[in-house]
Amino acid sequence: MDYRPGLLSDKLRFDMTLSILLGIGLVAGVLSGMFGVGGGIVIVPALLYFLKMKEFEAIGTSLAALIPPVGILGAITYYQKGYINPKYAAPVAVGLFIGAYFGSLITTSLSPAVVRKTYGVFLLAISMRMLIVGK
Repeated sequence: MDYRPGLLSDKLRFDMTLSILLGIGLVAGVLSGMFGVGGGIVIVPALLYFLKMKEFEAIGTSLAALIPPVGILGAITYYQKGYINPKYAAPVAVGLFIGAYFGSLITTSLSPAVVRKTYGVFLLAISMRMLIVGK
């Protein structure tokens, strides 16, 4: 092991960052499996607050992490138990595919402050609806 000054602290910093990223992914994965959420609700805020990423970097990183079939194991479990409606899932997937493109164009054309506030209003509106209406 190389003990030159700064290397150990850099390795420790890398290990801590890697641990945080794995933790974010694990929490997002569990919540995704439980509630069908992950990227925008868990990963983006975690990257913003724990790793101090900029808004666009956090959003882009979240999308990049979701590119592989991250939900496949959870989806298999739900499918085996008869809880997936493929006729509904397929068009939602197409909409997500197209919508992510247009959403990225819209978001990257706005200032980070506007994105942060819009995102906060979005989360607040969803939370209030769930608390008040229940559905």
